[in-house]
Amino acid sequence: MGRVGQRAERPVLITDAQRSQEDQLRTRQTRYILMMSVRVLAVIVAAILVSLQPPLLWLWLSLCAVGMVIIPWVAVVLANDRLPKDRHRWRRYRHRDPTPPAVGPAPAGRTIDVDHDGTPRASPGSEPER
Repeated sequence: MGRVGQRAERPVLITDAQRSQEDQLRTRQTRYILMMSVRVLAVIVAAILVSLQPPLLWLWLSLCAVGMVIIPWVAVVLANDRLPKDRHRWRRYRHRDPTPPAVGPAPAGRTIDVDHDGTPRASPGSEPER
């Protein structure tokens, strides 16, 4: 447990911060409006095609109908889903101290040494096992 006023081990960088909820909502709303605008465009194109009677009308109308059915479903799913996490970051700031940490005193309490053959032995001055 750290003391009050003690610095954290690794500072949080602003580039690591997540986008705010309001910003995420605005992005999802914009994406939804754009996708529904494409759907409205597909309805208008279908109406114009019916009035013009071009060749292969059935093909064009079926493509417009698929767009009118699929786009709203995709728009709702994407609007209700959270934004993906940023995985495209190429570099992350990692502060590395050029000096190695100083070797401090051994921790208080019992210390266990290991013989060359791997069997544990108590070091001098340590408490025996109970």
